[in-house]
Amino acid sequence: MNILTTRWSAQAASGETLQEYPRPMMVRNEWVCLNGIWDYIITDKRITPANFEDPDSFPFQGQIRVPFSPEAPLSGVMRQLQPEETMWYSLTVLLPWDTVNETTDRLLLHFGAVDQICTVYVNGHHAGYHKGGYLPFTLDITRFAASSPKLHLLVAVRDFSDTSYHSRGKQKLIPGGMFYTAQSGIWQTVWLEKVPSGHIKALKLTPDLGQQSLSLKIQTTGSDCNPSALCQIYAPCLLSEQGVTEKVCQQLLWEGTITPGKTACIPVKDPVPWNPDSPLLYPVKICYGQDQVFTYFAMRKLDVQPDKKGIPRFFLNDHPVFQTGVLDQGYWPDGLYTAPSDQALIYDIQAMKDLGFNMLRKHGKIEADRWYFHCDRMGMLVWQDMVNGGTTYQSWFVTYLATLMNYLRIPVKDHCHLLLSRRSYEGRQEFIQETRQTIKALYNHPSIICWVPFNEGWGQFSTKKVSEMIQKLDSSRLVDPASGWFDQNCGDIKSIHYYFFSLPLPRKERRVMALSEFGGYSYRIPEHSSCSKTYGYKKFSSRDALTKGIKGLFLNTLFPAVPKGISASVYTQLSDVEEEVNGILTYNREVVKPVPHLIKNLNHRLKNQFQD
Repeated sequence: MNILTTRWSAQAASGETLQEYPRPMMVRNEWVCLNGIWDYIITDKRITPANFEDPDSFPFQGQIRVPFSPEAPLSGVMRQLQPEETMWYSLTVLLPWDTVNETTDRLLLHFGAVDQICTVYVNGHHAGYHKGGYLPFTLDITRFAASSPKLHLLVAVRDFSDTSYHSRGKQKLIPGGMFYTAQSGIWQTVWLEKVPSGHIKALKLTPDLGQQSLSLKIQTTGSDCNPSALCQIYAPCLLSEQGVTEKVCQQLLWEGTITPGKTACIPVKDPVPWNPDSPLLYPVKICYGQDQVFTYFAMRKLDVQPDKKGIPRFFLNDHPVFQTGVLDQGYWPDGLYTAPSDQALIYDIQAMKDLGFNMLRKHGKIEADRWYFHCDRMGMLVWQDMVNGGTTYQSWFVTYLATLMNYLRIPVKDHCHLLLSRRSYEGRQEFIQETRQTIKALYNHPSIICWVPFNEGWGQFSTKKVSEMIQKLDSSRLVDPASGWFDQNCGDIKSIHYYFFSLPLPRKERRVMALSEFGGYSYRIPEHSSCSKTYGYKKFSSRDALTKGIKGLFLNTLFPAVPKGISASVYTQLSDVEEEVNGILTYNREVVKPVPHLIKNLNHRLKNQFQD
């Protein structure tokens, strides 16, 4: 596999990127970014290494650039962590604060994501354990840091990748086709935050456009000393990359106190709706004792309503909207799961907006929080997949036979755990728990409008129950229970994938219909490809041929399906990934492969069909 660079690789290699505040939904001022050079050891022993500088005891050791996984070129390691191995990270930090007082302060250690299972030690003490390679977690390390100005962090990581039932997305130890290089370890920002002992732990913001109100609930520590918090809501604005700061908190709309642990209903008079063309966000400041955080929300509503002909359609803010999107895998040639910079995240979103798309389906991955923040402020709708897991997939069943049965409209129940790779009870329970955690972690981002628990039968089980659970956890969004096939006649969306045969539209459907994957047309540009192999669903040899093929697909398949009920589409895919060269962009993001203005025109025509 060739190592491709991007326009951001050099800056990332010099340590000049990924230094932004990592959690724009809850911003504080006193924090320290720990991204940068750490020491590492990879060993097949699970005992704590006594010395990171003994090459005879540990032949695989050196320095790694965090937060890039060891498999990524930007990490400087370029080695696959195997399931039987443990990777140890080590970093010594000189704290910027003179003291950390155990009585008045709390020192929080945040990890954006560590793939897949990790144990954390601070100054020689066990500080915490976390399982789940895609979700953020926080450790209170105050008692380990109060007596010393230095902080020594030791993080042990194991990753079973696709050899177990844990969530893994598109990762595979032996990559190929639609599955890609497995990555492991720390792959999102690590950071320290000093907060008062009584502080805000979490926020939950739920807008109600119809009632012109915001439901706000805060969770805190130290509620005995501080029985209430002061909340201030400011006039909506377009946020920059810096997010919410004092500068954007200009015109005060509402001020009042709220009680921690209780939901406050706050009026939002004459609300300004958020939409992709006008992504206005309301800045919020919350003060709780000595703690102060900035956040934001949007007034928007997404539901399904019948159109004038009685066909179920997606409505945004009570107006019909056709969602034309792309499948977004979130892979990079230099960083794998980790974008080489914040600007790289912005580039992908803006590139798709420039082509007329208004939706991204984040596929098999949970992104860094800043990606969702950029979608919020730039006006990009998001369908969020839960990360698929389960044991080895039965390709003959979930890919080949499933495609044929989908075409023939043969329904298949999801009860067979063997065929759908979900025999492990522990694996099923873990998926349910991570689904809950995913919704909690991403709940406040207004760009997310749909949850997708299962894709093409990969580890699918109890679809109806899982769908109902998600709807109870979050009634403000829609649920696409089974993207592709193995539909169980539940949820809000009838989801269809189309790559072969003819488009299998149902004869009658009560739910809104979405063409949630289609296309996958391949065009390999050698100097911008990492692999010599070509994987895709139809191959083209030139830019003009690819553009003509995509245009024909839209005009002959997608456009005629819209009057029959298709209300959203997801083209495969945003960029090439390794062998799968069916991206609109090349893997290194240097070339837009089809002719841009023709794609933009097709999307414009699609969206205009739903204009009032």
